[in-house]
Amino acid sequence: MEGTVSVADSQQRGVSECLPSAYPTSAVMSSHSPPASKGNDSKRFKRDGRSTEGSSRVIHIYRLPSGVTEREVLSLALPFGKVSNLLFLKEKNQAFMEMNTEEAANTMVSYYTCVTPELHGQPVHIQLSCYKELKAGDVGSAAAAAAVDTGRVVARRTPVLRILVENCFCLVTLEVLHRLFSRFGTVLKIITYIKNNRFQVLLQYADPLSAQRAKLFLDGQNIYDACCTLRITFSGFTNLTVKYNNDKSRDYTRPDLPSGNSQALLAQNRATALGAPVAISASSCASTGLPHSFAVPQAAAAAAAGAESQVITSGSPALANAVLLVANLNPEKVTPQSLFILFGAYGNVQRVKILYKKKENALVQMANGSQAELALRHLNGHKLHGKSLCIVLSKHQSVKLPREGKEDQDLTKDYVNSPLHRFRKPGSKNFQNIFPPTATLHLSNLPTSVLEEDLKKLFSSGGGSVKAFKFFPKDRKMALIRMGSVEEAIQALVELHGYALGQSNHLRVSFSRITI
Repeated sequence: MEGTVSVADSQQRGVSECLPSAYPTSAVMSSHSPPASKGNDSKRFKRDGRSTEGSSRVIHIYRLPSGVTEREVLSLALPFGKVSNLLFLKEKNQAFMEMNTEEAANTMVSYYTCVTPELHGQPVHIQLSCYKELKAGDVGSAAAAAAVDTGRVVARRTPVLRILVENCFCLVTLEVLHRLFSRFGTVLKIITYIKNNRFQVLLQYADPLSAQRAKLFLDGQNIYDACCTLRITFSGFTNLTVKYNNDKSRDYTRPDLPSGNSQALLAQNRATALGAPVAISASSCASTGLPHSFAVPQAAAAAAAGAESQVITSGSPALANAVLLVANLNPEKVTPQSLFILFGAYGNVQRVKILYKKKENALVQMANGSQAELALRHLNGHKLHGKSLCIVLSKHQSVKLPREGKEDQDLTKDYVNSPLHRFRKPGSKNFQNIFPPTATLHLSNLPTSVLEEDLKKLFSSGGGSVKAFKFFPKDRKMALIRMGSVEEAIQALVELHGYALGQSNHLRVSFSRITI
């Protein structure tokens, strides 16, 4: 068929390996460009090495080391977005990966153009493919199982995972579970319980695709070194009901839930599940070092952080580090101040450093690992100055200030004593109003004399469009304003948080969970 390359044809040319049978059993790669010549395999794949016109959602990954797994190949894309399909050509040491958007594919290729990824200690080559998409088809051959259509698999799944923790010799808290599974999507609810003397978890994501990705990467992995093995299956539930927020269950969409009468999770993990009264803390397990399988494989983490060579080696939860590496920035527009304001919506930013030789990358140091987790989870993938942010953990434990006279001095800023910190007071209500970026912004600290038209004009001055506005009925010092898109709202927050509306009124802007 003109314009397509079938997987069955690949088998005839010697590509016989395939992925697990649970995946769709046929695939066709389609292209808007002319079909490859009918020469040998090497000639056919050389075609993909040529520069492509326009953009594509399909990425060509080649020179894969022998023994590399499907999970490791997929992990290369983890920081950049969702993978729709995968064609894994094991004998050829190549793979074709389709991202869910062209933007995600372009971001991934751009990043790895600057930073060479590695798997099994060997460099891997990545480029945009000349093929426009990977299509599921009916080739009618067993070899066609070489394609993974995660979209079709997930369509029949649930967002709820059932997790059995085996060899539970260390404390597994809600915080540990939340940090670990948040690497693959937004976690909405977690319930822990004991059944048949075994520690088990029900965890609900915002969407089934996140659950599929978490199961793919984490099933069979250890939380701590040589213990706490995860056995993950899809639950029969499609929605969980959480009555209490405590150390055994939590609904992250309902911070107002009561705590109820809870027993210590430590006792639940140890005394009930193992029948032993002696408690072993997570730090005891940490002394042996966190395994490579926590959150993402070690090689995948190194690839994701690129020049940062990020490998998680401490025994604390994966996001204990407070320093984030932010990639794919717009080097013409980004400033330390804009990153300080944006990341400051999720914690107190201590320092920001834009890398001098790679100004599309920056380091952002938060006050602690929990705040870094919030920022990574909520901001990764969102657009700033027209570019989708790619956020991963940095290998650095802190951001150092440059020496005086250094040429990169203006690219590194210290914000420890900034008056714009949102979370300076312990127990502040601001901690209860942390939400992912939305098109609707919450405005506060408004002077009572300010007019609706003045605020609309201010928020549209940067090029965005105001779609709706509403003062709070009982308090005109607060208001909601809806921008034309989430990207416009992010831009408005960056530009206008702290804006002086009067001598004593500095505008406070945050993302709202309420829309108008």
